[in-house]
Amino acid sequence: MRDPRSILITGASSGIGAALAGAYAAPRTHLALCGRDAARLAAVANMCRERGAEVIEACLDVTEAAAVAAWIDDADRASPLELVIANAGVQGGLWRDGAGETLDELHRVMDVNFGGVSNTLHPVLPAMRRRRCGQVALISSLAALRGIPFSPGYCASKAAVRIYGEALRSWLAPEGIGVSVVMPGFVETRLSQTVAGPKPLISPPERAARIIRRGLAKGRRQIAFPYPLYLGMQLLRALPAALVDPMLRRAAVDIGPYV
Repeated sequence: MRDPRSILITGASSGIGAALAGAYAAPRTHLALCGRDAARLAAVANMCRERGAEVIEACLDVTEAAAVAAWIDDADRASPLELVIANAGVQGGLWRDGAGETLDELHRVMDVNFGGVSNTLHPVLPAMRRRRCGQVALISSLAALRGIPFSPGYCASKAAVRIYGEALRSWLAPEGIGVSVVMPGFVETRLSQTVAGPKPLISPPERAARIIRRGLAKGRRQIAFPYPLYLGMQLLRALPAALVDPMLRRAAVDIGPYV
């Protein structure tokens, strides 16, 4: 959809979500934004209003399915949604010097990263299907392409998002609904700041937002960037695990908790 006028974005209080909100903010545009931090979300919403957009905002945790569904229903009634970007996510990994994820931490990253996406898309799809138009974007990660030993839960959650998006795309295409899976590499966000270690080809969130918006406008099924890192991840998938696993274990990476 080249020029959507009614857009919903989760995880809009910082990072890629905030940058996307700013990229789409313009006169005659309706934005529905949610995030967990009320103060940061209000700042993003005000910035979008200054650019001429009409904004409704909600401080929500995307794991709360009933609250998310009610908010999305209200947003769609106010202005039928043309584009929904399921962006909210958290980091996870072997913090505490490689001690490993607890079961609660593993459940949390799955609940937010995959559960939050399904909680966002499930309530909006019936209306889009009735209208036989619309577009949804699922924010996955290049980490969805190959399990990384220092972030198993995160990789699994983003792989679930990728596969879910691919399945939705095949199912919904005949009904006029476009589905794009977005797979960024490292982006300068609060989330990436929890990663202590190499972050090759890291991008500012504004650049990530421009790439995503351009890809969505072209209706691309998959938006993966930066391209050299995408090719590298595909190479890791193709090479034998007996060769790749020892290489990955040598990476000096530690991941701190994300609140």
